[in-house]
Amino acid sequence: MLDTSREPVPATDAPAEEPRGCLFALSQPPLMIFLGVIGCLLLIAAVHDLFVL
Repeated sequence: MLDTSREPVPATDAPAEEPRGCLFALSQPPLMIFLGVIGCLLLIAAVHDLFVL
C-alpha cells in the first residue's frame, strides 16, 4: 500500500546552489565562438569601409 504519511524529510548537508551570472554564460565555448565570429565580421566590415570604399 502507498505510504501517505506527512513525516518531515531530513535536511541534506548539500550547500545551496548559487545563482549563475553573466561570467558563467561567457565561459561557455559555443557562445564565445559565436561572439568571436560576429566580432570578426564586424571588424572586416569596418576595415573594408575605411580602406576599400
